[in-house]
Amino acid sequence: MNRILIAEDNPHIVDFLRAGLKAHGFSIFVVEDGRQVAQLAHSHDFDLLILDLGLPGKDGLAILREIRGQGELLPIIVLTARDGVDDTVMALEGGANDYITKPFRFEELLARIKVQLRDRNNNRQLPSETLLRVGDLSLDLLTRQAYVGDRIVELSAREFVLAEVLLRHPMQVMSKEQLLNRVWGYDYDPGSNIIEVYIRHLRKKFGSDYIETVRGMGYRLKSHPMRSGASTSNTNRD
Repeated sequence: MNRILIAEDNPHIVDFLRAGLKAHGFSIFVVEDGRQVAQLAHSHDFDLLILDLGLPGKDGLAILREIRGQGELLPIIVLTARDGVDDTVMALEGGANDYITKPFRFEELLARIKVQLRDRNNNRQLPSETLLRVGDLSLDLLTRQAYVGDRIVELSAREFVLAEVLLRHPMQVMSKEQLLNRVWGYDYDPGSNIIEVYIRHLRKKFGSDYIETVRGMGYRLKSHPMRSGASTSNTNRD
């Protein structure tokens, strides 16, 4: 399921976009304050950003520059009431992939979203993408099979998705919120302990040394399993 971040403060447009995009199978997250957009775009695994230029807190053009300045390649479609040529040029030169003015037709926006996602997915489709490997751990994305070395590990569908997220971000600390959003979606209760439960499942199946708990921050997949006595002062295992 593709995940779209909508940066828009008009509640009527938000409701319209949410209903239409959800009906077409997209997962939606909405932010109304411009000061939060760049951080969300950088720290969460979104597939596309729909950005209004007239957000409170921070102007959309400044948001574009901030996101691209972070090296973030997330496709961005500007959806705005600003219809001047100068605004369009500044947005596109600032890093927007597309520019649509309000009022707009949903069918046109949907078509442009699909173009951006198609191009993004085509750029990702490399032969190595069918097999994820980190150290002794590997996931075959075609057969949905997991391995530790030559040993086959049976994973449930949800365990496999969680393992895939971790293997795609080796040595990177993934917060509980990031894992919940990526594996379970935004409708899941953030107060649940489901992440802890599934991390324990993966540790039992992979081995307890592969997934490290970074206290107060989240979880990190080691490129090589961490052996007894190798933990640091800010890490531990649940």
